[in-house]
Amino acid sequence: MPPTGPPPDWATVDIAVPRPSDRLPGISMAGFRQQVPASADIAMVAHPSVTLLVDLSEGEGFVYDTHGRRGRGSAVVGLLPGDLRAGGRVDELLQIRLEPVAAAAVLGASTELSGTVVSLEDVWGRDAGRAEDRLRAAGSWDERFTIAGEFLGRRLSARPPVDPEVAHAWRRTLTSRGRVRVDGLADEVGWSRKRLSARFRSQLGITPKRAARLVRFDHAAHLLAAGHAAADVATESGYVDQSHLHREVKAFVGLTPTAVAVAPWLAIDDVAWPASSPTRRPVTGGERVPAPR
Repeated sequence: MPPTGPPPDWATVDIAVPRPSDRLPGISMAGFRQQVPASADIAMVAHPSVTLLVDLSEGEGFVYDTHGRRGRGSAVVGLLPGDLRAGGRVDELLQIRLEPVAAAAVLGASTELSGTVVSLEDVWGRDAGRAEDRLRAAGSWDERFTIAGEFLGRRLSARPPVDPEVAHAWRRTLTSRGRVRVDGLADEVGWSRKRLSARFRSQLGITPKRAARLVRFDHAAHLLAAGHAAADVATESGYVDQSHLHREVKAFVGLTPTAVAVAPWLAIDDVAWPASSPTRRPVTGGERVPAPR
């Protein structure tokens, strides 16, 4: 999330992460608490997940603006949300990342959500308010992670999963860091390229080719933030050359690779989502981690 104005004072942000669990595949969470509540102004950046932003603040809370449409409170950010600004005076926020396969089950509307931002209430109805009330009343982040896990688990089990062929194609895209061809994925699942592309898009809200580009960009961005030279990142991430990397980074975030390498949003991302980092050690269960200074 690169700042659009002066960067937030990340040194005053407490970040909590839950214990690792295999019970909720494709779902990860992090809790954010602003020690000294202050207004922020940031831009959301595309990454390969659907994001739930659960506002647990008192007062003004979370405010977002996308394509000239303004909203307030908890929100669902679909894949590739476009020009999204977020801010407000946020005390506490629970961020939940859902891989597209998990999002299709948890939200039941992954295709409609792609490229959009909507309120959580629009997606979950009254359940959104009930979840917020329980989370806000919890005494610790560990308790909040447990409550969120139970709620998400029920929704996962209540809906039919996506086609196993689609789930396999997504997992291969992710584990290959986007360096996979659609023809190869189609051969692996025994479908035609046309059928795989159609089913993948209808169930996950993105084409297999676009998904591969998004995953590859995300990996490259983290390599840049870890201090790797752009030329090396281009090679490691499977781009044709450094110019190709530059074009892709520009297309996804509107920045140069040099600017991405020092973007504060990746520093926070590295702490809150250690599994996405190519260099950071895994964070152990229930650990509170200091924000980068």
